[in-house]
Amino acid sequence: MAPQLDTQTLGLVFQSRPDILAGIQQAADTPARTTLFNDIASFVYERLACADAPDGPASKRRRLDIAQPPAQTHRNGHAQDSVPPAGSQTGALGADAAVADPVLLEVKDISVTAPQRKKYDLCFTKNFLYARASGTSVPVQGIVYPWTDIEHAFYLPVPDKSQAQYNYVLLPRGSFLPTAKQASASAVDRQQPLEPLVFTVPATAPKPGSIGGSSAKTAEAVSDTYSSLFNWALTTSLRSAGNHSCQLVAADPKLFHSVARQPHRPNEKAVHVKAFRGSKDGFLFFLPTGILWAFKKPLLFLPLDRIVAVSYTNVLRTTFNMVVELDTEGSSDGSSTVEKEVEFGMIDQGDYQGIDDTYVRRHGLADRSMAEQRKAKRELVENAKKAPADGEGDASAAGGADGMTELERAQQEAEQRLQDEEDEMEEDYDPGSDGDSEGEGESSEDEDDDDDEDEEDEDEMGTAED
Repeated sequence: MAPQLDTQTLGLVFQSRPDILAGIQQAADTPARTTLFNDIASFVYERLACADAPDGPASKRRRLDIAQPPAQTHRNGHAQDSVPPAGSQTGALGADAAVADPVLLEVKDISVTAPQRKKYDLCFTKNFLYARASGTSVPVQGIVYPWTDIEHAFYLPVPDKSQAQYNYVLLPRGSFLPTAKQASASAVDRQQPLEPLVFTVPATAPKPGSIGGSSAKTAEAVSDTYSSLFNWALTTSLRSAGNHSCQLVAADPKLFHSVARQPHRPNEKAVHVKAFRGSKDGFLFFLPTGILWAFKKPLLFLPLDRIVAVSYTNVLRTTFNMVVELDTEGSSDGSSTVEKEVEFGMIDQGDYQGIDDTYVRRHGLADRSMAEQRKAKRELVENAKKAPADGEGDASAAGGADGMTELERAQQEAEQRLQDEEDEMEEDYDPGSDGDSEGEGESSEDEDDDDDEDEEDEDEMGTAED
């Protein structure tokens, strides 16, 4: 069987030079030339993979492993007629394909905080977003994102900063749900998803000379601030790549904001609450599409359509814990290792009403706090800050003054109710209504005396009338 031209590898290597690719296709008119062009394309592809591995032997091995499928395809003589979609994680697409993609927009000196913490230049191409070190031409290993692989994108203010800054959070598929610690051998062997990308921009305009690429002139019209530039660039790139399901979501203080006053920016409502996950402190953002835990690794995002119930536990005088129960079936990444429950601790008690009333109930999330397994732990100060609805609740509003926990207070109230009911039953008991038995001691003579007295009274009244 005559070898066929490996159009997949050739397309990746010479994507920026369609003239060379057309010349190869015309010149590959014999089996020998076809084999030669396939060998050249495979060699260049592997060299690009090696050149893009500055972080050491481990990353180099990973890049070579990714590069092997096209080379093996060529050696077996089976060509593929079309290039896999840019979002595929299995078709040798990554840094090599990104290098071959022309840069449409480049924004220099952006502070990336995840998956690595360093300043990089961010490059936008038709199919990819990637970071590269200043003065280099190759993407940084592990920071190459096909547009079609991005499932969620967020634009959020950075907490606890005196100067306003904003974080962009991009979550690839399969990277944001909490997974169980136990993993089978097959799970370890399969390719891991990309890590979330987080980068920070100030509230100012881009620096002169920091924007490049063939779309730089178009970008200047929307470059009043870094935020307006990236909002436009991300939205446009996702749509151009055919990823219409991913929308850039911003935090909305009308949907949720904390009652806590921000000491750094007191006039700005905080759209986050402080919390802990295990021993790590971080921030919870209650967003239109779900709950985001950031910005400590691992970032978590719990979409609304995956949340089964929200419960509250370990409620103390000043803090409480929130447990989010997840639907573990039908995971979009095919994984069955998603944790069923995620607990966030040490949330300020003052934010309970905003979380429960404004967010949980508004979105129709089931509240299973009264379920039997949680009754012993549940405490809910129905909020001292919430105005009593029908003249009640003054006593509960003063909760905490007696030094008791909510659980102890609830038990005391239950015992008091039982005691009050018993007292009411005793007060309602009328000894004289149980029959005539207690009147049996009266004699008939007494009754006759009473009748005679009544007749004498009537005679006296008649004489007076006459």
